[in-house]
Amino acid sequence: MMQRLQKILSDFGIASRRKAEELIKEGRVTVNGQIAQLGQKADPEKDYIKVDGKLLIRPEPKVYYAFYKPRKVITSLIDPQGRLTIKNFLKGIKFKVYPVGRLDYDSEGLLILTNDGELAYRVMHPSSEIEKTYLVKVDGIIEPETIEKLRKGIKIEGKLAIPVSVNFIKKLKANSWIKITLHEGRKRQIRKMLERVGHPVIRLIRISIDGIKLGELKPGEYRALTKEEIEELKKKAGLIKKAQK
Repeated sequence: MMQRLQKILSDFGIASRRKAEELIKEGRVTVNGQIAQLGQKADPEKDYIKVDGKLLIRPEPKVYYAFYKPRKVITSLIDPQGRLTIKNFLKGIKFKVYPVGRLDYDSEGLLILTNDGELAYRVMHPSSEIEKTYLVKVDGIIEPETIEKLRKGIKIEGKLAIPVSVNFIKKLKANSWIKITLHEGRKRQIRKMLERVGHPVIRLIRISIDGIKLGELKPGEYRALTKEEIEELKKKAGLIKKAQK
């Protein structure tokens, strides 16, 4: 069946659709010996498709994992500076998986890992409105009026950042814990919001992604997603139609 090349590369677990487009633009993809063009279609059953000279082979089974990214670890498979990456913790996974989205170097918590490029693309797209929830330890005792200010939104780089919810959890001697849920995921958004209200982040932990929970995982551990978790995530991403009531 004829399909767009970027979808084929995504289905084969080569890269996300966005990254696949870059590979095609860079001239790194060929179809039957000819350099591919963006928007070109091919039949993976009949055509010889190569990336960087390597022939595409049958896709691996799609796999999905929840991973607890520790602090001081790069959300990447390679780091030119030689720092720890998530790859250092994934030696028990047989297939090459990629992180869905990112977590800052100093942040920790839940990452979804998969070789399902289409799902990754859909989950990361803003239109999916996937909810992500974080526990955040901040400097100082945060007051109710500051919580309310965060709920109404904080302007970052000229654009209002409005969380889905903000809740006070508890106060310590000189710090506070709060819980924040977001739809969007702008770079260092939570840290910037809290700096603006005078409560810099001390620790930031992502505890859930649209109902998939960190649970009992410890830093550096991973687990396979359940069938139910995968199905719900695909529904949210629009890959499975929701049942009509």
